[in-house]
Amino acid sequence: MLRVIAIDGPAASGKSSTAGLVAERLGWAHLDSGALYRALTLAALDNIGEGGGGKGDGWSGPRIVAVAEQLPVRLVLTGAVFRPEVAGVDVGEAIRSERVTRHVSALAAIPEVRTWVNAQQRRAVEGGQGRGVVVDGRDIGTVVFPEAPLKIFLTATPDERARRRLSQRGQAVDDDLMRRESQELAARDTADSTRAIAPLKPAPDAVLLDTTTLTLEQQVTGVVELARGLFPG
Repeated sequence: MLRVIAIDGPAASGKSSTAGLVAERLGWAHLDSGALYRALTLAALDNIGEGGGGKGDGWSGPRIVAVAEQLPVRLVLTGAVFRPEVAGVDVGEAIRSERVTRHVSALAAIPEVRTWVNAQQRRAVEGGQGRGVVVDGRDIGTVVFPEAPLKIFLTATPDERARRRLSQRGQAVDDDLMRRESQELAARDTADSTRAIAPLKPAPDAVLLDTTTLTLEQQVTGVVELARGLFPG
């Protein structure tokens, strides 16, 4: 049995936090697919530039993949976490910048980029020599690991996700900021769910988990219980 748990969902739905803690409780590894897309975005910005219109829409998929191979951009298993590296440097902090956030959706919509990222994720999991891996992203259960025995799709209202995102940044949660952040997340949802390649949607056999009123502990406990019922040991 493939030892993969796929956790998908929109931005700020709690995917990475949940996946990381589920992996820790199970003694598995954690792979955040978004970190690899962000690392690629950082590499593209630093080595190619912002592209046409300053939004990455002039980027060439083959050129980005070539840069990724040359630098290289890769995932490295460190302890129980796959870390993103660019040219041998851990970029875990750098990829969270506003600059990267502004361009990552455009890059993630490029077919050649998605094909390359998907291959890297499968290679990383296969290199784990049978170790279980919790993978989170937006198309893990539908495209990357459709054969994963356990698929979870997390959701939450845009307002709740906005509140969480602002709290993560340490910003005061006031009405104006909440409204702007909620609008940005809703726009990201639309872009992710309507793109032609691998749109954001739950797999037919995914367990839907609305986290709007759940604590992180409740989310994690629910997924761990499902996992222990499916995976021996």
